[in-house]
Amino acid sequence: MLIRTLLVWLIGLPVTIFLFILVIISLIFDRSGKAIHSIGRLWGRSLLFLSGVTVEVKGLENILAGKPQIFASNHQGAFDILALQAFIPIQFRWVAKRSLFKIPIIGWSMSLAGYVSMDRERAGSAYRSIETAAEKVRNGICVLIFPEGTRSATGELLPFKRGGFLLAIKSGAPVVPLSIQGSTGIMRRGSLLIRPGLIKIAIGRPIQTAGADEKALMAGVRKAIEDGLS
Repeated sequence: MLIRTLLVWLIGLPVTIFLFILVIISLIFDRSGKAIHSIGRLWGRSLLFLSGVTVEVKGLENILAGKPQIFASNHQGAFDILALQAFIPIQFRWVAKRSLFKIPIIGWSMSLAGYVSMDRERAGSAYRSIETAAEKVRNGICVLIFPEGTRSATGELLPFKRGGFLLAIKSGAPVVPLSIQGSTGIMRRGSLLIRPGLIKIAIGRPIQTAGADEKALMAGVRKAIEDGLS
């Protein structure tokens, strides 16, 4: 594990810096964020490969090609982000907590790609973030949210936050549930050690939001994610 971890940091950091340079260069030709997101996919695949992590995806046919949608995923570990970035095969934008945008290189790239920051400590700011994300979706952009708001230490689903479902109803876009498992033991919270492993992503059927009740939508998405985990 120690050798694997050193390999990831010694090679992964220069790869990250090199790809960030490509991010900056891409802004000359593309201000939409699409190129940056594609570079992010390459970054995710590179770090997964260096870490010895493989990813299996089922249910790709449930993605609505060419249509705006909201991906809602459970959250078990730090490597969820790499796996979803690398293996969801369409353009999307993350809705993520504001603190992530302060991370050098990674956070800067997220900002440049047009990802949406969420300040959960301030209700007014959080509501504006939801409005921003809803506008992006209405304009044809897909977004991805973690409705739990943070990682689950046990793998069991945590209570869902309202924000993602308010976003879904405001935008009118369907919610595509994602069930991800296997990442918990790859890099445990508070540790830098990386263990090879297998991450599985199950993509559920889209859940329509037109005329939906917020609580009913939340319950439906939760059940769909639980079904994918089982």
